[in-house]
Amino acid sequence: MDKVVASAAEAVADIGDGASLAVGGFGLCGVPTVLIDALYERGSGGLRVVSNNCGLDGRGLGRLLAAGRIARAQGSYVGDNKEFARQYLAGEIELELMPQGTLAEKMRAGGAGIPAFYTPAGVGTMIAEGGLPWRYAPDGTVAVTSPPKEVREFGGRQYVLEESITTDFALVRAARGDRHGNLIFDKAARNFNPLCAMAGRVTLAEVEELVEPGELDPDAVHLPGVFVQRVVRLTPEQAADKPIEKRTVTEREGRD
Repeated sequence: MDKVVASAAEAVADIGDGASLAVGGFGLCGVPTVLIDALYERGSGGLRVVSNNCGLDGRGLGRLLAAGRIARAQGSYVGDNKEFARQYLAGEIELELMPQGTLAEKMRAGGAGIPAFYTPAGVGTMIAEGGLPWRYAPDGTVAVTSPPKEVREFGGRQYVLEESITTDFALVRAARGDRHGNLIFDKAARNFNPLCAMAGRVTLAEVEELVEPGELDPDAVHLPGVFVQRVVRLTPEQAADKPIEKRTVTEREGRD
């Protein structure tokens, strides 16, 4: 029942080349940076990543991306990652974009053992009809496109069939956790983290504060330990490393 491992390096030791990963976070919020850095040091490549976005330049999944370790990405937001855009347009990486809610439900359904579901999101677009560029060729032409999906009518409205997502591993970050793997996420960090944890066959969780079993209020637990196989306790320095993606400052009247 004690799922705590000695280090992040030990936690990711069996993530090999070509593994599929569900990775939590949005931008820089709730990103399991310590586990990602350990995976970077391990040297695994050809990774197939499922994440809302692919990190920022040089941060989070951006480190793996810059090193050419990611072969395919599924997500809903490319964002400001210039290296991601460059690799995609140059044909160096395959990208499957989808509506954000669809991505979330794909992982939740996968974790719940539901193979597919119908959703109205994407009906009447290339999401349903196919033809979205998944991979470009080096000469700029489209090499791989998305296939068409089944569309059915329910109650007078059309819905597109979406298959669920499961992955070999999942990497998540939590504010608090116990040795059994029960996790609590802090505010906006409770974004894709619980869903990614559900989708992974083996889930690794880095926690900012580790407590003993019984110390967490059961009603406050966001993700039960049944979905978590390995827990990594962060150092105070690692837990405090929370950069701001876009710092904005408002000028105040009467001040120089």
